[in-house]
Amino acid sequence: MKIELRKKFQFEAAHLLPHLPVTHKCRRLHGHSFACEITVAGDCDEALGWLMDYAEISAHFKPLWDQLDHRYLNEIHGLENPTSERIAVWIWQRLKPSLPLLTEVRVAETCTAECVYRGE
Repeated sequence: MKIELRKKFQFEAAHLLPHLPVTHKCRRLHGHSFACEITVAGDCDEALGWLMDYAEISAHFKPLWDQLDHRYLNEIHGLENPTSERIAVWIWQRLKPSLPLLTEVRVAETCTAECVYRGE
């Protein structure tokens, strides 16, 4: 049977969007409580009764969380213009090689605004 698992993470970070006009509020330094959701999908292991251990997803995400949490995102290589879209792609590119069942990365910077990336 096909199964989809979702695991949520949160990180606190500051950023600014350097390519916006100086008058735009997001051009100024500000922070968010980012929410990130990692989705994996595949066939359920009949013997174990699960697709994978949630702890395995956490273990794969932990090195990225260490780089993102309580950081200034603009200083991270590849996130010099850290929009939600670019953060989602940045996470995908680093997770997909070691987490081949990855199907989706969601990044929310507020409770009403989120980005979904499903790879290419």
